[in-house]
Formats: sequence, C-alpha cells, structure tokens
Amino acid sequence: MRIVIAPDKFKGSLSAPEVCAHLEKGLQRGAGNNLDVVRIPVADGGEGTLDAAVGSGFTRRSAVVAGPTGEPVTAEFAVRGNEAVIEMAAASGLALLPARALVDGRPGSTAARTATSLGTGQLIRAALDAGCNRIILGVGGSANTDGGAGVLQGLGARLLDAAGNDLPAGGAALARLDRIDFSGFEPRLKDTRFVLASDVDNPLLGAQGAAAIFGPQKGATQQDVGMLDAALARFVEVLAREIGSEGPSSRAFKAAEAPGAGAAGGVGYAAIAVLAATRRPGIDVVLEFTGLADRLAGADLVITGEGSLDEQSLLGKTPMGVARAAAAQGVPVIAVCGRTTLAEGQAAAAGFEDVYALTEFESNVDRCIAEAAPLLEQLGTQISGRLAATTLSRSATTKEDLHV
Repeated sequence: MRIVIAPDKFKGSLSAPEVCAHLEKGLQRGAGNNLDVVRIPVADGGEGTLDAAVGSGFTRRSAVVAGPTGEPVTAEFAVRGNEAVIEMAAASGLALLPARALVDGRPGSTAARTATSLGTGQLIRAALDAGCNRIILGVGGSANTDGGAGVLQGLGARLLDAAGNDLPAGGAALARLDRIDFSGFEPRLKDTRFVLASDVDNPLLGAQGAAAIFGPQKGATQQDVGMLDAALARFVEVLAREIGSEGPSSRAFKAAEAPGAGAAGGVGYAAIAVLAATRRPGIDVVLEFTGLADRLAGADLVITGEGSLDEQSLLGKTPMGVARAAAAQGVPVIAVCGRTTLAEGQAAAAGFEDVYALTEFESNVDRCIAEAAPLLEQLGTQISGRLAATTLSRSATTKEDLHV
C-alpha cells in the first residue's frame, strides 16, 4: 500500500517534518514495515512554509539580519534554482522578541509600536544575492505593524522626517514620515517577481486593518491601535507621492485597500504596492512548489492534518487544500490532529473519510502537546491496524462473491 503523508505542523508540539516522521514510524510498526510511504510536509504560507520547501527539494540557506527589535538574528530561507521561499517569521516573527520586549510573557506596548520588518527586507536581499528572481514571501506570525516600511528599508529605501533624519524603526514612527528616498533602492527588484502567500484578506487601514485586527495580539493597546492606524495612513500618503500620482486613484492608495494589504502588520501592503507582488492563497502556493498533485499518482491513501482540526480548518487551511488535491485524483483522505471540534458530518462533508485525534489516547490537552510524538506513533499504529482490517474484510467479501 502506498500512503502519502502531507500534514501541517502541530503548533506548539511538532514541525510538519516531525509529524511525518512519527506518524510513519507508527504506521510501519503496525504494518510490519511493508508500507510505501511518501512524506510531504506542507503549510498554509505561514510558519512551516520553509520546512515544506526544504522537504520538497529546496536548499536551506541562512543570513544574519535584524530581528524585530533590531538585534541581529540568523534567519533561514530556501532556494531551488532561481526561486526562493522566505518565511517572514524567521526574521521578523513574534517568537524572536527578546525577553525585555515582553510583559508577563506576552508582547508589550513598546514592541507593538517599534517592532520592524527590516530583517525581512534584508532576507529578500540575501535571496537576490543567491541568484533568485522569483521570491515566495510566506507571511504570518510577524511582530511588526509597520506597513512593510522596514522591508523597504532593508532593500535600500530611506524613510525621512521633515528635517531629513532617518526615522527610527517601527510603525508608530511613520506618523513623522515626510518623504521616502528610493535612490538607493535595490535595482535587481525590477527583474524579480514576488508571490505573497497569504490567506489574510484584510486591507491595510481602518476597522478591519492591520492595526485594529492584528495589533492587539502583538501587544498594542487601544490607544496604540489608533496611533498605528494613523501612522500607516501617513505612510500611504507619502508613498503615493513618491511612486505615482496622489489621490484615491494612485497605486499606493489602491494597494492599501487590496485584500491582503493588512497581512503581517502591513507587509502585504508594501509587497503589493512597491514590489508588485501577486497575492495567492498560501496553501495553493505551497502545494504547487511541493508538487503534491504529481506525487499523489498511484497513492492508495492520503493522510493530512494539523494540531487543531476545527471550523477554521475548513476555511482553506492546509488539511482542506490537501483534501481537495486528493479528491481531484480520487484518492481517499483521512486526517490526524491533536484535537478536533468537527462533528462527523462536518468532517465527511469536507472530504475526510475519518479523523483521528491524539485526544483519543490522552484527554489532557497539555499532555497531548507535550507528548505528541509518542502519541502520534501510537495513532499511526492504530491506523495501520484499521487499514489491515478493512483490507481483509474487502478480500473476504470478494472471495464470497466469487464463490457465489
């Protein structure tokens, strides 16, 4: 039997490659090592996208860049030929905030106002240095709300106040933005194509914008949200003056209203307005570069999943993308997860023949998270047993029919 394992990460427990490895170990143990297993770690364009790329033949590279508070961090990206995959969280992610930026273990107000996407711009430059002219930018888990201003700085732009001084890092400082100097902007960008891998469809500004919707989870207070939104509006006004005609019809203003402009603290905005990025659903981008459709050929079963399989999962996240790809080739799909809130009918309607959760073995969610690896192996062994029983049942039925 040929089984394709194509899961996302179990957030807080295991990366997608680790999920693949432990699930295969359990499957093979239950089947006497007689399974043909293909591992394809996947993601939805956010965290885990880099692992998915490396698992599909990309080479892991690294560069020292500025983290979200300016301290140097070593960030990885992936390269295959002239194509690069950049996971923004590797350079500008919430997880990279130093202890001093946290309050009771969570991002504080200062971090929300001053965090920068500078390192992501520097990582793009590293990809250009590696000879890449097609760059997939996976966004998610960012610490900044700077509209992607830091990305532009990382690519050579200067953000200046009325006195001609460089602005400090972060979204709040954009309130003092007077002009943007693009004279030192990276010239290789003219021949580079960008794909913004994001499922976020929020605009940059307003009640559904980057500051209002995502700012609080990055430490922003209500006062900070208003300040950041106004600062981002100023950024749009100045950028419109620099890159084209001012007014509502300008490229900069249109980009601010585009779906996805509010992604990653507004990095989606800079990508669309300045880098001319094409926004695509993250799972579609990942499934394309992993070549999942081609690798499903000859498969008897697909196993996908993520840490929590719930109603949000049905809105285009990894398991649904994999299920759609498998259904297109007539391959049955089952899902594995840490826990699920889906009713049996919901799972069936989504295309899953069955759903297996770690909570079937351990009802304590904290222990499920801490002991996900051995529990996943146990789950894999159970799945193998059920597959073997189903195969025997079908074989017996076939023999009975032939006898009649």
